[in-house]
Amino acid sequence: MICAGDKLVCTDGNPFFKEGSIYTVGDILTSELFEVKVGPNGEYWYATKDNEGIRVSFNSNETAINDAYFSKVK
Repeated sequence: MICAGDKLVCTDGNPFFKEGSIYTVGDILTSELFEVKVGPNGEYWYATKDNEGIRVSFNSNETAINDAYFSKVK
């Protein structure tokens, strides 16, 4: 279960999330959707947790950006 304040390590990065970096979980929106804080001024991306793991998905018609994957820091 993901909780606000949990730490996540990026296990498979992309141009927005650096592999090996630690990120903090923000607000929990649903049991599968929550915020990942990315900046000092309250910026965040939406992340999901499901049977494929924890990830931030990027859907863009303009560029091919891969999803970023995370693991919960124990």
